[in-house]
Amino acid sequence: MVTAFSPEVWTATLVLLLAIVGFDLVVIGRRSGPVTLRDASRWVILYVALAALFGVALVWLGPPGTGTEFFAGYLTEYSLSVDNLFVFLLIMTRFAVPAGAQDKVLYVGIVLSMLLRAALIFAGAAAIAAASWTFVVFGVFLAYTALRLILSGEDEAEFEEGVTVRALRRVIPITPGYEGRRLAVRRAGRTMITPLFLAVAAIAVANVVFAVDSIPAIFGLTDDAFVVLTANAFALMGLRQLYFMIGGLMQRLSYLNYGLAAILGFIGVKLVLEGVVPHLASVGPVRLPEIGTGTSLLVILGLLVAVGLANVVRALVVGPPERLPEHELVD
Repeated sequence: MVTAFSPEVWTATLVLLLAIVGFDLVVIGRRSGPVTLRDASRWVILYVALAALFGVALVWLGPPGTGTEFFAGYLTEYSLSVDNLFVFLLIMTRFAVPAGAQDKVLYVGIVLSMLLRAALIFAGAAAIAAASWTFVVFGVFLAYTALRLILSGEDEAEFEEGVTVRALRRVIPITPGYEGRRLAVRRAGRTMITPLFLAVAAIAVANVVFAVDSIPAIFGLTDDAFVVLTANAFALMGLRQLYFMIGGLMQRLSYLNYGLAAILGFIGVKLVLEGVVPHLASVGPVRLPEIGTGTSLLVILGLLVAVGLANVVRALVVGPPERLPEHELVD
């Protein structure tokens, strides 16, 4: 990949990003309880402001056009990341991650995915295209999970081992339950990972799978490695707090499972289409509909509005649901 930025600018930018990540880690370490909706909203505003300041600095000080490319890439990455948030919510629900540990899970998972995304970006478009088959597998899994959510009707309150966890337990020592916010513990002279570690791995893998979609999108806007990496970094750093804000808003709604199931089903279909369409050229003049970023955002927004309207109707018919205290609006 090409770049119009000097090694000194790269170094200064990497130091800035590491400082932000380090500050985030200090905040997480000092937080004793779950993230509230109010705190999440403030952090989202802060991260958007940091990205805006960085983009303005590129407009004033960077090579011509790079500032505009950064803003376009950042908005594209952030928009496409909306899909990720609902997959994160699914992972948190299925692993029954304790509310006080969710911030750490997202932080570690997103930092890991940032490193993996960087490797994917430098691997180039050919590697990304070769990985498009993962869309089909991931999409089918999301559609299946959406169906299970509809049939079950309730979220799982406790961590229950699935097929994957039981298979991993045969080769990796895993604790039977959570150990607070710890990723690993020492038991009987050996190191054992906790289900929290598995949740972190699931977040990181999911975020990289979605990068196979978003990275080609930003490649269409710029081929400068500096712009691609910084747009991805700022979008991902603001993603964690956006998760808590959207999660908190959804917890205020009834029929959460049905709304989440519909969103996951839609994302699953979208991923399957995106995984199949690139391979149709060799088959013949077969055409499948493509779901763009704008359409995706409108569908998700429409589903959330539908859940909200259903909540209003329910309140008018049977009375308002019991409101959760704000400190519990985190899942």
